[in-house]
Amino acid sequence: MFIVFWMRTPLVSSSLSQKSNSWSICFTLNRLAKVAFTREFQTEVSQSLACGPMFSGNATTILRQMLAERRISSFQVESQRKKEKLDKTLKGLCVTGRLKEAVGLLWRSGWLQVQPETYAVMLQECKQRKEYTKGKRIHAQMVVVGFAPNEYLKVKLLILYALSGDLQTAGILFRCLHSKGDLIPWNAMISGYVQKGLEQEGLYIYYDMRQNRIVPDQYTFASVFRACSALASLEHGMRAHAVMIKCLIKSNIIVDSALVDMYFKCSSFSDGHKLFDQLSTRNVVTWTSLMSGYGYHGKVSEVLKCFDKMKEEGCRPNPVTFLVVLTACNHGGLVDKAWEHFNSMKRDYGIEPEGQHYAAMVDTLGRAGRIQEAYEFVMKSPCKEHAPVWGSLLGACRIHGNVKLLEVAATKFLELDPTNGGNYVVFANGYASCGFLDAASKVRRRMENAGVKKDPGYSQIELQGEVHRFMKDDTSHRLSGKIYKKVHEMTSFFMDVDYYPDDLDACIV
Repeated sequence: MFIVFWMRTPLVSSSLSQKSNSWSICFTLNRLAKVAFTREFQTEVSQSLACGPMFSGNATTILRQMLAERRISSFQVESQRKKEKLDKTLKGLCVTGRLKEAVGLLWRSGWLQVQPETYAVMLQECKQRKEYTKGKRIHAQMVVVGFAPNEYLKVKLLILYALSGDLQTAGILFRCLHSKGDLIPWNAMISGYVQKGLEQEGLYIYYDMRQNRIVPDQYTFASVFRACSALASLEHGMRAHAVMIKCLIKSNIIVDSALVDMYFKCSSFSDGHKLFDQLSTRNVVTWTSLMSGYGYHGKVSEVLKCFDKMKEEGCRPNPVTFLVVLTACNHGGLVDKAWEHFNSMKRDYGIEPEGQHYAAMVDTLGRAGRIQEAYEFVMKSPCKEHAPVWGSLLGACRIHGNVKLLEVAATKFLELDPTNGGNYVVFANGYASCGFLDAASKVRRRMENAGVKKDPGYSQIELQGEVHRFMKDDTSHRLSGKIYKKVHEMTSFFMDVDYYPDDLDACIV
């Protein structure tokens, strides 16, 4: 049969001018030959591969290709079934809160690519649980298996990287978006920069967004007002407030509290209080923002008045509210008031004090010179492993020259937070203020040997809408030459009228 098949093919090719019935004969023979070829040679090919080639030349090659195609198609069907089963399993694990198992199963699945919806569910679960490392592992699996995320998944990944603080990768994903007309990625980038402490860069992205004619929403303004508060930039804050009014953004507690905080941080007390009085809805968040604004400028009496008025209106304070009140009492030296509010947290409101509340109380006692009482309070507290508590005690010991407790507090502080350069500086300055210069030098050498560096302090000022930042011995500013020249002129003027640094310090004290 096969000999007839292989012999008839060239005859058909060479007789195209013959009658049409010859075409039907050829196609019939061809079909019969293919059926027989498939049925009979499947068993023979295994024999030919094991015992030697049954055919030579093109026949064997064609046979192997046909069988390989059959195997590949069945493999693809099986792979598709595995992929569908994997998608279903991964979604089920995410829904039941077993994210760790889902990510592990995804990596053990080999080179399988799951559906975009499955990736989206897993990334959303990582974002809600703040499991950013697991989200990055999911992204790595996409890269390994060659999966190209769509625009929706790119935005998901951008948000995840922005929340984790990896703004470099978030920026790359942002630039890879084909369309930047969606507000969500813009909000993610602005919020990411503000949370990272790069408020100026966040404002740049906000203005870039406005140039692209994208209308902001409540989340945009919440981040922008926080940035203006950190920069103390009243002009930028007022511009954003005007845009919010023009866009007819509805009232929102988070935005309102951020706006009140912005006006107070920018020293515009009248605008901040006026805005607070005009709020249609007041809750503990807006009241706390108001008290925090007054406390930021040391207006202790105003903080306590607002706290009492808030309670009169039936608003229940939260832990953040008490932290603001304790900080105000600390700055005002009101030890008894601080004890009163600290004890009322659990007694009257059932709020368990946290490490920050204990640190505020230690700082209050330390500033008042009650160092021993502060140390005993720390030893009795349940927050002995909270580094800021010992930091507050360390600062108090440095101020009052208590070397014995200074060493105890510093040892515990460095044990709990060994990578913070500020701790070493406070410790060294404490020794130096007590006259132990050799001990201070040893602490600084210890800091250098540990490879720890302190972030430099800086001052900043806003001039004509631009924020200028200066550090010690900084010459990076474009007008640094003129600035230093003016400083020298002012210093010479003070020296001429007998104003010396020691006299200035005495006047300040």
